[in-house]
Amino acid sequence: MLAKTYVDSPIGRFEISGTDQGVQRLKLYEGQAKASASLPEPIAIAATQLKEYFAGDRQEFDVQFDWGDATDFNKSVWGELLKIPFGRTTSYSKIASQIDNPTASRAVGLANRNNPIAIMVPCHRVIAKNGDLQGYFSGLDVKRFLLQLENPINFATQGSLF
Repeated sequence: MLAKTYVDSPIGRFEISGTDQGVQRLKLYEGQAKASASLPEPIAIAATQLKEYFAGDRQEFDVQFDWGDATDFNKSVWGELLKIPFGRTTSYSKIASQIDNPTASRAVGLANRNNPIAIMVPCHRVIAKNGDLQGYFSGLDVKRFLLQLENPINFATQGSLF
């Protein structure tokens, strides 16, 4: 059964949902929040770790994910997102090359847009090859906030590709 819980953050309230198999979705939530009475372990862990991330006490998530029936391509892109170090950025074209599909930059962007577990699967760390910020699920202000949270010293020089 799908369970839900909510975490307040500096950018709004997040809804975390999933099952015993793992987190299925992390999204900003507006409205009245009513958490499930009982939370599967992966959801409870995700909530704790998300709070720690926003408090500046966590750089990596150790959370079980359940991407369900997502395409193999999306799963491969999301797997690469998990490899981007905290406080660093990479480009859409670099990820396309890493999944052995160097002409798939736009498809990588689409996979990022379809990432159901943003922040924990850090699509905010992907920027344009020229260093520009591009689309994010909650807008560029949120993306900018997350990048600055992770790397306040070098935030202005977003060309630090890994």
